[in-house]
Amino acid sequence: MGPYEYEVASIDGDYAILRRTDNDMHDEILVARALLPEEIDIGTALHYEMFTYSII
Repeated sequence: MGPYEYEVASIDGDYAILRRTDNDMHDEILVARALLPEEIDIGTALHYEMFTYSII
């Protein structure tokens, strides 16, 4: 699965909305914060591969 590049668009409680940045569609997905690195904030760039998110 992947690799994909995302940016944290917003944070709402236990969830974050991620905007895909590696294509022209800029799809958004809702992801539980428990699956993301603790250090994320709005605007953080993320790399997704093999069911794992990491900060770029």
